[in-house]
Amino acid sequence: MTIAINSHRPKTVAVRAGFGTDTSFGSIAQPIHQTSTFAFRAVNEPGPHDYSRTSNPTREALESCLAALEGGKFGYAFASGMAAETTLLSTFGAGDHLIVHRDLYSGTHRLLTGALANKNILFDFVDVIDLDAIRAAVRPSTKAIWIESPTNPCLRVVDLKGIAGVAEEYGIFTMCDNTIASPYFQRPLEHGIDVVVHSTTKYLNGHSDVIGGALILNDSEIAKKIAFLQNTMGAVPSPFDCFLVLRGIKTLPVRMEEHNRNALAIASFLQHHPKVSEVLHPGLESHPQYELARKQMSGYGGTFSFRVRGARDEAFRFLGALKLFTIAQSFGGVQSLIAHPVTMTHKWLPPDMRQVMGITDELIRISVGLEDVEDLLADLDLSLAEM
Repeated sequence: MTIAINSHRPKTVAVRAGFGTDTSFGSIAQPIHQTSTFAFRAVNEPGPHDYSRTSNPTREALESCLAALEGGKFGYAFASGMAAETTLLSTFGAGDHLIVHRDLYSGTHRLLTGALANKNILFDFVDVIDLDAIRAAVRPSTKAIWIESPTNPCLRVVDLKGIAGVAEEYGIFTMCDNTIASPYFQRPLEHGIDVVVHSTTKYLNGHSDVIGGALILNDSEIAKKIAFLQNTMGAVPSPFDCFLVLRGIKTLPVRMEEHNRNALAIASFLQHHPKVSEVLHPGLESHPQYELARKQMSGYGGTFSFRVRGARDEAFRFLGALKLFTIAQSFGGVQSLIAHPVTMTHKWLPPDMRQVMGITDELIRISVGLEDVEDLLADLDLSLAEM
C-alpha cells in the first residue's frame, strides 16, 4: 500500500513515505514483489499492475518516497544514474540546444559527446557560476540548462535560484544533479529547479550494494514524457534493487548528519595540515561559495576534495599508505572511500578540460564514512607523513 504523509520533515518522510502496511499480511517492511508479470483479474481486466517493466509495487513505493523526499509530485526510478540521465536526454530531439554545466560529472560528458553524439542534440559547456555566461549562451533553440551542485569532484556550488531565474527569463527549463548533497541537505525544486537527477547508488542507498538512479519533478507534461520513455526504453531497476534503496533511505537523515560531522572535522584538520595545499569543502569559510552554500543547503554531506602538496607521485604515495580508507570509485556509502579523479573517476575527460575544471594530479576526492572520526584522522595523518 503506497501512502502519502502530511509531514514534510525529512526524518519522518525518510522512514514513512512510500509505504504504509501491507494489506495482505500486515508486513511492516516493504515486500519485494519479485515478479515479471501479474495476473489479470478477468479477461480484459488488468489489476493495478500488469508487467514489471511498466510498473511494480516495490518500484512504485520507491518512486513515491523519492518524490516526497525532494518535495516533488512525480518520481521515477531507473537502473542507474546514467540510465536516468539517458532517459531525460531522450526527451530532447535533433537541433535542440542545451546549456550544460562545464563541471558536470565525467560520465555525463561522455554520454553527451559519445553515446548520444549521433542524435544531433546541441550543447555548450558553460561555467554556470557566472549567470551572465548562461545568458550569453542562450540560443533560439535552447531548451534547458543542466547543472550539478555541489559538483563532483571540485565541490563548486551553483546559485540554484539565480539559474532558475535566468531560465524563466528565456522560457527554458532546468535540471540539477543533487547526488552529492542528497535531498536531506538540499532540495533544488524548492529553489525553482524543474527536474532533479540522482544517482541513488550514492547517499540515498548509502551502503554500496546497489546501482540506481532517479528523476523527480513537478511538471506533469515533462512527467508524461519521462513515464513513456521509462516504460518504452525499459531502463528500470529490479524490485530487489528498489527494496535496497528504500531500506537505505530509512536511515538517510541519521547517516547524513554523521557523514556531515565527520567530513567537517576531517576538512578542518586537512585545512591546517602542512602537506595539504587546498581543501575544497563548501562548509569551510575558505570556500569561494561558502555563503551561497549556507543559504541554499542545510548541510554538506560527506564528500569533498583536497589537494596534496606535490603532484601525482606524492598523491600516489599518500593513497598507497592508507590503511582504513579504501581506494575505490563512487561515494556516499557507510565505508570511507578515497579516489584519485585524474586516473579514476574522471580519466575519460580530455586533459585540457580536466585542467579547466581544476581536476589535477594532486587532487584527491574523499568520501567520509561512518567509522569513528578519530580513526579516520589518524589514518590520514599517518599517510600524509609518508609523502
